[in-house]
Amino acid sequence: MKPKNISVLITGRGNNTLPDKNVIDVLGKPLLQYGAIEGKKIERAQSFFVSSENEKILAAAEECGYTRIKRPEKYSKPDAQHVDCLIHAIETMNNNHSINPEILVVILANCATIKSQWINDCIDIIIDNSEATSAIPVQQNNDHHPLRAKKIDEQGFLKPFSSSKLRNISSNRQDLEPNFFVCHNFWVLNLENMKSDLSHGHLPWPFMGDRVIPYRVDYSLDVHHPEDIYLTEVWLRSNSLK
Repeated sequence: MKPKNISVLITGRGNNTLPDKNVIDVLGKPLLQYGAIEGKKIERAQSFFVSSENEKILAAAEECGYTRIKRPEKYSKPDAQHVDCLIHAIETMNNNHSINPEILVVILANCATIKSQWINDCIDIIIDNSEATSAIPVQQNNDHHPLRAKKIDEQGFLKPFSSSKLRNISSNRQDLEPNFFVCHNFWVLNLENMKSDLSHGHLPWPFMGDRVIPYRVDYSLDVHHPEDIYLTEVWLRSNSLK
């Protein structure tokens, strides 16, 4: 089988509610460097890039051997969509570096709960499943099952969020159908099967396509709050990635 053209891309922006969270110190390293280091262990990858508008993020990734892609400000605002920064990064790879990745590993800058083995496994899944559009980590979490979710109506009362017509729903989470959430640590995209169109897959992440293969992990945490730093450090120590 012909080797795939594989690129690794770190994405992160500087405009966050937790200031400089992507480069905040975690056990002596900027947060994003944990994912960057695991990404560099992917021996099959031929190129490594980082997309951001923020100099601190670009510099921290550059220290790990990533080529910077300066992201336009319009793709760095709080309401910017991830798909737009991915399209911009891919176009920059093509136009400025003559690189046309068939498989793109996207690493999120605000997450350190990443293992190179997980990334390699997802790459293998893509290679072994020619119809797949992506392989992504997921985490089972029946505590936050959609059948348990509520919304507030116009009168201020709680109502079921789901429109399910089920007559009997157990209050025990273990009785419910397994429920999975997309992890925000990394994603492996099969660009060959996207046909250069990253906008028609499952919402709210259309760039994953419509044939997404799950890769189950026990834990993933993307940093949004100060307490997430502590939990990240606990995970890093327990997984010997510090």
